[in-house]
This record gives sequence, C-alpha cells and structure tokens, in this order.
Amino acid sequence: MKKISVSLSGHQTSISIEDDFIIALHQIAKHDNVSVASIIQSIDATRMPDTNLSSAVRSYILRRYMKSAKL
Repeated sequence: MKKISVSLSGHQTSISIEDDFIIALHQIAKHDNVSVASIIQSIDATRMPDTNLSSAVRSYILRRYMKSAKL
C-alpha cells in the first residue's frame, strides 16, 4: 500500500491504495491527459457520502478497466 496526497476543496488529504491501483490510476490519467489529482477530485465530488475515498478510487479504476475490456 502506498499513499497519494491531494488537495480536495482546499484541504490536504491522502488515500492509501495498492501499488497496482496507483499504476492504473497513472495510466488512466495519462490516457485522458489529466492529472491524477483531477481524477481523484472528480471521484470525490461524485462518490456516495458513506463510501470512503480509497474505495471509491478503486471502484472507479475497476469500472474504467472493465469498460475498456468491454466486460
């Protein structure tokens, strides 16, 4: 597990996710030509209030890869 630190709504926060998810998040950011922080901000803005941010990020990555694999 590694931590990623980002600023969300002017507050520093960090998420802890596995290395493979960090690699995938960087690949998605590169593909979309956006920053990792902007992806995390978007996920944070749309997640359900009872879902923690790390879990929401993992789910987002899984959905992106499933969509690209057309599963």
